[in-house]
Amino acid sequence: MSDHEKLAKLRAKYAGVGGGVVYDETFKRVAELQFKDGEKRVWPWAGAATLLDAPYRPDAQELADFGGLDMALIGVPMDLGVTNRAGCRLGPRAVRAIERIGPYEHVLNMVPAAEVKAADIGDVPFRSRFSLDSCHEDIEAFYKKIVAAGVIPLSVGGDHSITGSILRAVGEKRPVGMLHIDAHCDTSGTYEGAKFHHGGPFRNAVLDGVLDPARTIQIGIRGGAEFLWEFSYESGMTVIHAEEVTGLGVPAIIERAKQVLGDGPVYVSFDVDSLDPAFAPGTGTPEIGGLTTREVLEIIRGLNGLDVIGGDVVEIAPQYDATSNTAHAAAQVLFEIFCLSVTALKARRGA
Repeated sequence: MSDHEKLAKLRAKYAGVGGGVVYDETFKRVAELQFKDGEKRVWPWAGAATLLDAPYRPDAQELADFGGLDMALIGVPMDLGVTNRAGCRLGPRAVRAIERIGPYEHVLNMVPAAEVKAADIGDVPFRSRFSLDSCHEDIEAFYKKIVAAGVIPLSVGGDHSITGSILRAVGEKRPVGMLHIDAHCDTSGTYEGAKFHHGGPFRNAVLDGVLDPARTIQIGIRGGAEFLWEFSYESGMTVIHAEEVTGLGVPAIIERAKQVLGDGPVYVSFDVDSLDPAFAPGTGTPEIGGLTTREVLEIIRGLNGLDVIGGDVVEIAPQYDATSNTAHAAAQVLFEIFCLSVTALKARRGA
């Protein structure tokens, strides 16, 4: 280093100082949450795996107020509604196994876990592993308890059909808007006698009066199933296809989403197949030509400030991805939705 005076100052400040000592006030706040007994941090590969490394509180399910939680992280390991490759019932377990997500969100300058009381409360209790209809009854009943307790649900599926029944809970008192990032619109009809498949939850939600199509934007849509999505256009949803992203640019998409979603309550639903299979091969219905992980993160971060009242990441089928990249992407997106939910909760509380 040619500037000897500067080098001397750096040596005086940092030489012999442990990694747990951080001077910048913003970074220091994060470090104080991480370091215990000087330089020691929790080993990321040790202990029980939980969603976003949150405290594990399965007991909260039995409490009327869910233990006073602000937010509940929930696994929904059900994939009876898939039309192609099964396996996303293993999604919650795969996302729990991902370490080193957070605690700091460097773009939004947030440490969300320090702002609210959140915990992984385990999985939705299902009566039957065989009945799609009863599984959806169980999801709806469980989430209505969560919403009644004033807790914000953040979920990991499971196939995308789960979101329809979650919306029946979060939108019961008033229809909500939705930020939907996916390869598929999921607004088709009943097939082979099944209403609750993963290709139709958002048609059901609109017809049930719990989702406002005028305040719904679907981003990343592509593939050969386009002919199934006329309900999205007929109902007034805003659809942005994956091939439009380059021409429009992410900043323009963010502004369009803000216009569509407005100031009302918003649910965020992220299907991992919105990502190109190069980034996320571990899913049941992959579609070539998708979004990049960076584009998705930029879109979600750009929408911080929405009135987010819940969210999910779905369709992670880890057995199709030997790298664990798909689950890693899902975990990071879950963390971003967590951040948006924290910002929204603080705004509602006037903080």
